[in-house]
Amino acid sequence: MTPIRVLVVDDERPARERLRRLLAQDSRVTLAGCHAGGAEALAAIRDAAAAEAPVHLVFLDVQMPEVDGFAVVAQLVQQFEPEAVPAIIFVTAHDEYALRAFEAHALDYLLKPFGDQRFQAALDRAIRLLRVGDSHTLLARLHALLGVDAKSEAHDATAVTRRATRPLDRIVLKEANRVRLLPVEQISWIQAEGVYVKLHTRDGKAHLQRGLLGALDSALDEHQFVRIHRSAIVNIDMVEELQQDAHGEYVVVLRDRTHVRVGRRFRSRLQARLGQAL
Repeated sequence: MTPIRVLVVDDERPARERLRRLLAQDSRVTLAGCHAGGAEALAAIRDAAAAEAPVHLVFLDVQMPEVDGFAVVAQLVQQFEPEAVPAIIFVTAHDEYALRAFEAHALDYLLKPFGDQRFQAALDRAIRLLRVGDSHTLLARLHALLGVDAKSEAHDATAVTRRATRPLDRIVLKEANRVRLLPVEQISWIQAEGVYVKLHTRDGKAHLQRGLLGALDSALDEHQFVRIHRSAIVNIDMVEELQQDAHGEYVVVLRDRTHVRVGRRFRSRLQARLGQAL
């Protein structure tokens, strides 16, 4: 049976070397390379695909300078056909909030420091899915993590089950010399900005926070917050009215008169939250 080709991406050399040693003990895989940054990893994946020796699985560090793990995933989804996107196992030291998103949408994650048994369990799971050729499920999970609409029932099912954990009631804002806790009820709406989100609060201020809109959508209370666009979530309590343009598309108008467009694919979510058709 053809070995699974694995790429290791981590900016810390000891972490790369440990993963290399662990992978070398498993005859089911072959190491396609080790890289210290996202940009060089993307180049290696593209080169491997062009040489018809594609990378099947990537152990990907989340926190890296310049091009981080989230940005690597976004580029992979954009640049490759669904069946050619490698499976991703995140290697991360993220907090509990981010881990909830990984648990819901990523193939798997390793929380540093992880033990050999935890590594083996993640690798076994990845190989099992790759062997059965379940690329559709793997891509749907990456789409969900990025906050991209996946045109599949599998994505819809994920959206239904992702609320199983307790909703987020505080957001940690890390500043230069302090950490603030922002109660979510103070948020008016949330805007996606690449691998960041901008939290617009009732007092007219905005806070930039590293993270993805899809992850916040998974963590917030669905009764208070509703995603109305691929790049926007609104606090339903802050919605004053809906306006309709000449093409029948809706715009949400908040109490401070901010206008946020409703995406076609998210209109049903808004209708469900309101309990009535638009």
